[in-house]
Parts: sequence; structure tokens; C-alpha cells
Amino acid sequence: MRKSKFILSSWLTVVATVLVSGMATAEATGIAPNIANGQKIFTEGKGDAQPCQSCHGENAQGNDAMGAPRLANIGYGYVVKQLTNFSQDKRTPGGVGVVMPVFAKALSEQDRRDVAGYVNTLKTTPELSDLNDLKAGGQQVGVAYKGAEIAEHGTTKVSACASCHQYNGRGVDPVFPRIGQQKYVYLINQLHNWRANDADIAGGAVARTNDPAGMMRAIAKKLSDEDIYNVAAYLSSAPPTKGEGDSVPDNDMLLHAVEK
Repeated sequence: MRKSKFILSSWLTVVATVLVSGMATAEATGIAPNIANGQKIFTEGKGDAQPCQSCHGENAQGNDAMGAPRLANIGYGYVVKQLTNFSQDKRTPGGVGVVMPVFAKALSEQDRRDVAGYVNTLKTTPELSDLNDLKAGGQQVGVAYKGAEIAEHGTTKVSACASCHQYNGRGVDPVFPRIGQQKYVYLINQLHNWRANDADIAGGAVARTNDPAGMMRAIAKKLSDEDIYNVAAYLSSAPPTKGEGDSVPDNDMLLHAVEK
């Protein structure tokens, strides 16, 4: 347990450094998002980049059938990073997501910030994954209450999701995205991708490696398939607040910085 706490502390130190440097860079570049342009790209596309809403939905709530994630208000800084990583081939997804590097490369740095700024404004009621419908369709679905233990308290092997992503995965922009009320299929796909080893990759799996300090890879490698399904079942519909008087933290930190 002492070793686990030391590792978590080391990770958070690294992430804090990344966060501060990211804020400084944002302020230095002065690249403020153009929300109107972001909306245009999201709804109409640009060049080789197809409209984002084609897969992510008109409210950017994601699509379980396509494995497309919710983008609405999950964190401006995080979305900018992912689009940038796609454009630089630092993140190469599988499935229908294989098109993302092509789309991201068709956008300028300003365009990517504009799209991220636009989806960050979409603070609509989440369209939650229908776990019963997914299960009826043959998708393996975990047990939510078992996932709650991992998400909020962790296990003897892994730290709680809340250690970084906060209560019920409500996020800490710009480094830790909002994973609470994220699409179920996307959550399990990403956890499997973070966990992928050489044998998995040889079998056709796609590994994801663009996590700060290798944090997600280290966590995912200690999760069983059952753990992954359970935590995804919980997070996909987890309420973001603890009760009366509690509010979801501001998730616009980096956006505020670049708009100065």
C-alpha cells in the first residue's frame, strides 16, 4: 500500500508539472478558440475532415454502436491534446476511429482549438448508454456496483479512478478528462487499448500510448476483463454530484487561460 501511494504521488507530481506548463504555453500562444468556426467544422466538416457530428452526434454525446465517445464538455484541454496527438500520429485508434488521424491532419492548430472550444460549450443533458439494450445486443456488460468500488475506492492493485478523475469521473481540465457518463463501449475499448500487450497487438489489438507519464497504461495492466466491464458500467451512468449542495467543478480551466 505504501508503494502504491508513492507511485500515485509521483504521477501527480508529473501531471502537475504538465498542467502548469500547459497553462503557460496556452497563455503564451494566445490562441483563443473561435467557437463559431468550431461549430461550423463540427456540423459541416472542413476539407478531408468530415463533420464531427456524423459519428459523435449532433450534441456530441457519442455513439455506442460506433464506439464514438462523448465529446460534449469533457475538457477543452484534453480534446485539444487528443486532436493534436491524432494529427501527429501519436494516437492511432482502431475500428471506425481509424479515420481520426486523417481528419485531425486536415485541421489547423486553430481549427482544432476551435472544435474543442465548441464542444466544450455543449453542456446539455447527457445521453447515457443504454446498458440493457447493449446487453440484449450481445455486448458484455459489467456490474455497476462492483465498478463503483474501483472507481471510488480502488483495489489492492490499483488506485481509485477518483484519485485523478475526481468524484465519479467528473474530470479535472486540462489533464484529466470527464469520464463519468462517457459512452460504455468507448470506455471498455479504451481500457483494453491501454492494457494491450505485445501478444494482444500481434493478435490485432490497437494499443493506446498517449497517456501522461504512462499512468493509464500502468493502471489498465492491473485490471481484469471483469474489472474493465464493471468500472465502465458504473462510470457510464454515474451521477456527477454527491448530493444537495455539491456542484460539478469548473471544467473550463485551460479555455479561460487562452481567452485572456
